[in-house]
Amino acid sequence: MLSLIQTAYAAGGAAQQPSVLAQIVPLILIIAVFYVFLILPQQKQKKKHKEFIESLKRGDKIITTSGIYGTIVKVGEKDFTIEIADGVQIKITKNSVAARQ
Repeated sequence: MLSLIQTAYAAGGAAQQPSVLAQIVPLILIIAVFYVFLILPQQKQKKKHKEFIESLKRGDKIITTSGIYGTIVKVGEKDFTIEIADGVQIKITKNSVAARQ
């Protein structure tokens, strides 16, 4: 019985370890999948939103990410001034615009 256990350990110890390349390939595949399915779509969406923001001009009706409806009164370098009611104007950042009305 003891010799069977020793033989089993001897056979298990003789197994070769996978090469460095075989260890790195799965990691590279995982990184590629994350890039294709997570990073690329996010970059495309960010570019599309930036183009949308740049196309906005005075008089456009917008909706902010917080759900406020308004009309652009003034376009600044980093912000918009919008009118949300008669005589009520607020200043918002350009990134807080969600959509056109």
